[in-house]
Amino acid sequence: MTSSEIYLASFMEPSELLKQKLNTISTTLRQRYKEETDLGVVSGVSGIALFQFYYSKYLDIDTHADLGAEMISHCIEQINEGYSHPTFCTGIAGLGWTIQHLKANDFIDVDCDDLLSPFDTYLYNQMMYDLKRGNYDFLHGGLGYGFYFLSRFEHTENSALKKLYQGYLEELITTLEELSISEGDTLKWESVLDIEKGNKGYNLSLSHGISSILNFLSRLHRFEMFQASTYNLIRGAANYLLGFEDKNPAHLSLFPSWVETDVSLQYNSRIAWCYGDLGIGLSLLEAGKSLNDAAMREHALNVLYHTTHRTSGDQTMVVDAGVCHGSYGNALIYQKLHQENNAPSFEKMLHFWIEDGIEKAVHTDGYAGYKQWNGLKKDWSLELSLLEGIAGIGLVLIDYLSEEPNTWAECLMIR
Repeated sequence: MTSSEIYLASFMEPSELLKQKLNTISTTLRQRYKEETDLGVVSGVSGIALFQFYYSKYLDIDTHADLGAEMISHCIEQINEGYSHPTFCTGIAGLGWTIQHLKANDFIDVDCDDLLSPFDTYLYNQMMYDLKRGNYDFLHGGLGYGFYFLSRFEHTENSALKKLYQGYLEELITTLEELSISEGDTLKWESVLDIEKGNKGYNLSLSHGISSILNFLSRLHRFEMFQASTYNLIRGAANYLLGFEDKNPAHLSLFPSWVETDVSLQYNSRIAWCYGDLGIGLSLLEAGKSLNDAAMREHALNVLYHTTHRTSGDQTMVVDAGVCHGSYGNALIYQKLHQENNAPSFEKMLHFWIEDGIEKAVHTDGYAGYKQWNGLKKDWSLELSLLEGIAGIGLVLIDYLSEEPNTWAECLMIR
């Protein structure tokens, strides 16, 4: 974004500015999508394709859907040429989820059973390998494959495949139960907290931790055949998370990001999808809805309402604009919460974070003015992806401008 573009944007109506942003994002993604080396939905080419399909729907113009189809074809060509990375975030499971999602929402007309079932055994083996070594990570481990198989189970019309996926999911549930550590009425799952240091503990986050287990199991619990096997796991995981809630409403955040033996708890998580109160609150809300537990649902909403009081930079700790841990990810979550609960405080925060995202488009050498902040490297980088880049920013802007709700954010366990 050049300095002259920034100057002109300052005189535009907000909706016109956002539409201009979308056009710039679409053009940049069209020109650069082949620079992405991975194929997954959260971080890869298929997530970029997802933007083009939803942009086409928003504009009611087929051109962008054609471009999205071109991107999906590129992914399939990469697999035919030897690409084999499997994960949901960056690999084949994420591409498969995207294709199934596009089919289920009438964006494309393909036979998903024919196209995707050849990957079943490979992805199942990867799922079980990761789970049995304790890697349940939603983005990069066992839960991500399970999330893909849940989508296939839900949408396939082939009875044999539905039975196969049911078996996969039942085995995942059994393995999670075997890996769980029981203490009183709580259940927890140990994982590596820092790959470089190798230290282990209990990650509470939605992106990598126990909140993702709770959220995923709650989605399984909607189906009658999984209710008996998931009920105690959901209760135990929720009780574990709630056991670390700070009861003082004057404090900044209510939950730590992780629990590590002999290390003091740090209640200073930022406002974000990946770590902190928003993701934990969303997962508790999902559990309350799935179990039809009004008390848990109300408790979760109170956790989420608490986040609406944090608006200054030192309170939110938000630096960039992306979906993972930035302004537009927060806007997306508050929009979904407002759509479901019609709460003025959630609507207020939706507009707050959209405006905050607009204000962060200050990088003259960025994509549509945006760069992603890397906290570990302490520098800014150009990003295309759904999770950390402009594809995700664009999808949130489409949701904000659209007259009807969209469902792409299911890939982040936001519904």
